[in-house]
Amino acid sequence: MIRILCLGIAVGTAAALTPSLAGGGHYVVLTVAWVVVAVLLVTYGTRRAVTAKYLIPGTLLLVVFTVAPVLATVQMSTTNYGDGTRTTKQETVERILANSVVQAPDSPIFDLTVAGSGDGDFVFLLVDRATGQAYEGNRDGLRELDPPVTAPPGYTILTPKQVNDAAAQLREFAVPTEGGAIRQRGLREAYEGRAMLRYDGNAITDTQTHTRYTVQRQGDREYFVDANGERLSDQSWRAGVGLDNYRKAFTDERILGGFLRIFGWTVAFAAGSVALTFVVGLGLAVMLNDPRVRGQKWYRSVLLLPYAIPGFISILVWSGFFNQEFGLINNLTGLDVDWLGDPVWAKAALLLLNLWLGFPYMFLVATGALQAIPGELKEAATIDGAGGFTAFRRITFPLLLVAVAPILVASFAFNFNNFNVIELLTHGGPFTPDNPDAGATDILISYTVRLAFGAGGAQFGFAAAIATLLFVITGVLAAAQFRATRSLEEVH
Repeated sequence: MIRILCLGIAVGTAAALTPSLAGGGHYVVLTVAWVVVAVLLVTYGTRRAVTAKYLIPGTLLLVVFTVAPVLATVQMSTTNYGDGTRTTKQETVERILANSVVQAPDSPIFDLTVAGSGDGDFVFLLVDRATGQAYEGNRDGLRELDPPVTAPPGYTILTPKQVNDAAAQLREFAVPTEGGAIRQRGLREAYEGRAMLRYDGNAITDTQTHTRYTVQRQGDREYFVDANGERLSDQSWRAGVGLDNYRKAFTDERILGGFLRIFGWTVAFAAGSVALTFVVGLGLAVMLNDPRVRGQKWYRSVLLLPYAIPGFISILVWSGFFNQEFGLINNLTGLDVDWLGDPVWAKAALLLLNLWLGFPYMFLVATGALQAIPGELKEAATIDGAGGFTAFRRITFPLLLVAVAPILVASFAFNFNNFNVIELLTHGGPFTPDNPDAGATDILISYTVRLAFGAGGAQFGFAAAIATLLFVITGVLAAAQFRATRSLEEVH
């Protein structure tokens, strides 16, 4: 019954999503959804695919949460998507034409009711004051209605407050007609105006001056410009740019200026964080693994407290500890260290903070690995005359590395892109006047986030390109580390 219920939920969910996905033109997503449902039905609706029953869940989760986001990021990296280029070319043209609509003295006036879908799309429900004819208008055009006038499926009538809140979007909305377009005027009124611009599929022409505006590329964006290079509008649209974002990452002097220094600190920060947390965590695990220590459970519970506290809270607390004038560290030690204002001390503060955040995890991992090592091996080493340190170095530590080496590689990859610690503690600073974009404690991810989402507005396409490059760099480093740890496979 549980199996039938789950399969029914999967089929019902896909069926419920089908109309909206088909209506929005998301045919790829729709196809994938039904393929997944078909695979689930074949796998769990029969008694034949026994092996697949165990492979399908993990495979689907891998595709949905790893493969699909990576492919989507790579696809976005080949576009100019960002602030000013979020819409398609057709939507941009519609906005430009709608903004050119002007009201003539004999323009028809309509009683207006606005309906919205909740995702930024609208429908005008109109009644011609002169004839009493009712209409329904959207971005595709106008059609006549028979009373009573109601909102179409998927839309709801907006209250005056909701209409007022959506004023910015409604200013860009117009219903195209043969003579021009219908635009809103007030909460309950609309008019049919005449468009001063005309689009023929290739260019926009001003009907008064007869100036022709064609599409030309300027930088990574396309605009409608006249023969003299003057733009008709600053509105652009989403378009493919090929490898331009990657080319920019490797050729822009503003980006390359501090890249090598930041890359070196990124590697040092990741390696130092892993080394410090592992050494401290392993040392504590070895001490508390000795059966002669009393109160082991109590000590282990206390050591896990930093791991139980949310990381962002710990980071904010430690930012207060590092305050030069009022911080706990300087007050207790009598020092006058500018922890967050000096480049060297800021890096040391980051490593100390990451040590506090990470050693409980390494302590847990090392404790589990130590308890999995057979005690007979230690006894045999003692009988052979090996001291405590020698037995640990020759037997315990190599066997422990077999278990924890993959975790160390994963921890390095995590810290290589550990944006939260950098952003919440130092914000990438301190900065110098000659280079305000690259801070002394910036790692690659924080540096590129500042470039992609800085004063110039959000550049999602460029950010996706940088994310793809970081994915490749992290993957190459992780692969090299896994290759270096293959020798551990020979440890018995």
